[in-house]
Amino acid sequence: MRIACRQRAHGRLGQLWLLSMAVLVAVFAWRGAEASRVAGYGQTKVNPYDGLRYVRISPGTFRMGCSPDDSECFDDEKPAHAVTLTKGFWIGQTPVTQAAYSKVVGANPSTYHGAQLPVEEVTWDDAKAYCDRVQMRLPTEAEWEYAARGGATGSRYGPPDRIAWYNDNAQSMTHEVAQKQPNAYGVYDMLGNVREWVADWYGPYGSAAAVDPTGPSTGKLRVGRGGSWYDSEEIARVSGRSTNGGGCGPACHGFRCAAN
Repeated sequence: MRIACRQRAHGRLGQLWLLSMAVLVAVFAWRGAEASRVAGYGQTKVNPYDGLRYVRISPGTFRMGCSPDDSECFDDEKPAHAVTLTKGFWIGQTPVTQAAYSKVVGANPSTYHGAQLPVEEVTWDDAKAYCDRVQMRLPTEAEWEYAARGGATGSRYGPPDRIAWYNDNAQSMTHEVAQKQPNAYGVYDMLGNVREWVADWYGPYGSAAAVDPTGPSTGKLRVGRGGSWYDSEEIARVSGRSTNGGGCGPACHGFRCAAN
């Protein structure tokens, strides 16, 4: 009798072990599939300080400024010029969310509230301080445009309504990140939702080819890139530039971080 009971007990333990292994296999298979889907655009990683995912951008050369055949360019997007980035870098797959900002800073300055909405009402100094705290930095203007283009040469990496929140489709508010189509590098919301602070002082472009440019050494205004919920379709272009002077002010401005 005891032997039979032991055999039944061992049988149940064996069944439980097999069931546990099957569950683990299913979980890891799901995680592996998800990782492959995300990594299909390139190498990514999560920053443990803010919990956001970052995309690796390879070095390369591109034409910065007004895109060929773009009739909507403003004067400060000209002249277009060759830029070479000699080092790869990481950049946020999305703008910094309110959940991430609150986690790191302990406050949320935004007008429109939601954990997965981009943080806004941030000054350039706020954005730099956040990136410093998560062991990163603001991207240079050249890095931002190179990442935004996603390897394409046109003024946008897709039809405006598919890739950006701007004043015709945003209903006068921000929207959760990563709801629109990403570019070929797997980066979301580059041309709409919020304008994004970059590291550079605002200044005119030169015509000469540049290597790893960082903008003027001094200035009065900082550069914001990409359009926002407030801006027209005309602004939602990869070469569009703005500053912290005029417009809708901080409610339009968010940011994403970068790192070497």
